[in-house]
Amino acid sequence: MKAVVINQYGDSNVLEEMELSKPTPDENQVLVEIYATSINPIDWKLRSGYLKDMLPLEFPIILGWDLAGKVVATGDKVENFQIGDEVFARPATNNRGTYAEYAAVDEHLLAKKPASLTFEQAASIPLAGLTAWQCLVDVTKVKAGEKVLIQAGAGGVGSLAIQIAKSIGAYVATTASADNEAYVKELGADLFIDYRKENFEDVLADYDVVIDTMGGEILNRGFTVLKPGGRMVTISGQPDQSLADKYQVEANGYWLNPDGTQLGELGELLEKGDVKPQVGHTFPFSGEGLRRAHQLSETHHAKGKIVINMK
Repeated sequence: MKAVVINQYGDSNVLEEMELSKPTPDENQVLVEIYATSINPIDWKLRSGYLKDMLPLEFPIILGWDLAGKVVATGDKVENFQIGDEVFARPATNNRGTYAEYAAVDEHLLAKKPASLTFEQAASIPLAGLTAWQCLVDVTKVKAGEKVLIQAGAGGVGSLAIQIAKSIGAYVATTASADNEAYVKELGADLFIDYRKENFEDVLADYDVVIDTMGGEILNRGFTVLKPGGRMVTISGQPDQSLADKYQVEANGYWLNPDGTQLGELGELLEKGDVKPQVGHTFPFSGEGLRRAHQLSETHHAKGKIVINMK
């Protein structure tokens, strides 16, 4: 099968096309022919070597941890999927990711693809959608009527988090550039803050929840808008516990837990139209296509998700 791999850590130029053997599913896995995948920051962070100690993988590494496609083979103990099923998934994090024509995926990480979504749309959902879902539902336990700040609302996680928070019944403020004001309001944001012109902490106060996607100094400033007893979660590093104590709030760093059951629940919201996929950019499945996609993702200015069309 054709794959795009890295054989060393480095910039986007280390991505190269390679022929590898098609994986064989074990008894609890299905083999998926991949129709589309998408780009997430973990891809280029791992490619660059930032995560090599946390995720020590053997070369060659196939990056990519989103897929949508069709089941073409099943292991002996697979019960809920059969050949021909259209599926999507955030597979396990290993050195055989989704920049490839086929992937073997654990059955418990799979969900049926919502019929109303294209493969490209479905591939944009799993990692970013589950991250947004788990931050809002599992970690901060957002409730109807609460005020939520979602940082970088035009991004992959942010654009889905706005919609999920609104489906819960929360009031949502978000940061973005002026170019994306109409976009985030269309997603459901109640309050838009142009991060280039004003500091969000000068505008907001007494918020219940902050969903941080940026880390660093922006993460630290987020503490100041929370009410005592508020909750913060960041997907970019670890929050400063001394600041959490100072502001009397709960703060957590979060790393996604792949989960096919939750992905199926998210699929129901997608099927109903409560959440809409946000495909902002597409690239072809080639070494050059992946290099360009990584370069765009690294700017932090991609709108919605970056999808790789395999078919």
